[in-house]
Amino acid sequence: MAAQIIFMALLGAVLGSFISVVAHRLPLGESIVKPRSRCPACGTQIAAYDNIPVLSYLALRGRCRHCSARVPVTYPLLELAMAAAFVGVLLRFPDDLAEIALGASFVTTLAAVTVTDLEHRIIPNKILLFSGLVGVVIVVAGLPDSIAERAIAAGSAFGLLFAVALAYPRGMGMGDVKLAAVMGLYLGRAVAPALIIGFAAGALVGVGLIMRHGAEARKRAVPFGPFLALGGLIALFAGDEMVDWYVESFFEG
Repeated sequence: MAAQIIFMALLGAVLGSFISVVAHRLPLGESIVKPRSRCPACGTQIAAYDNIPVLSYLALRGRCRHCSARVPVTYPLLELAMAAAFVGVLLRFPDDLAEIALGASFVTTLAAVTVTDLEHRIIPNKILLFSGLVGVVIVVAGLPDSIAERAIAAGSAFGLLFAVALAYPRGMGMGDVKLAAVMGLYLGRAVAPALIIGFAAGALVGVGLIMRHGAEARKRAVPFGPFLALGGLIALFAGDEMVDWYVESFFEG
């Protein structure tokens, strides 16, 4: 198990580094493959040994080797978060390769969506489409008994958020609607608590902004994707237990 944990941590950190590139380039229509990463301050190409997740940041003390410009701390934090999430997926589903693959893909999707929505206020269709295709392949190949449940969950989540988007277009974009459908594919019935948590977190932040800025808060655009991602992450690890608790508490006996 120790070797598996190390592997998942390294894989998560590497993908976390890659997500930073995807989140920055994809919304701008740039290639995510080439050219290689460059320092945004001086334009110098970053060498492979300066692009090692977390370690390079620590070794260079968070600065570019060539111009000493500060490297945003969000990069190593994302890498560490992805490493921790991948290890969490392994520990959550230790004996199910299909669930591990599905969970790792889902975590990667949520991280990419969060970063792009925070940085560009957009959830790229290419990320959602690729994630959806990967999810379908994993489910069909490794979890065929759950296809119907996941299809219903994806359709229901899409329909619910689509209705919200029609009623409140300023607060809900189609990117959020499509993200909800992808979450339903990955989570199945656990998408219900994921959406509830996402809406609750968004509402709390909204109330906080109103308390601090008053009427001016209405003019502040807050991306909803990260709140959905938070709900999805929690539901990945505890969503089925939440659904079971709800059913047992209110519908049995």
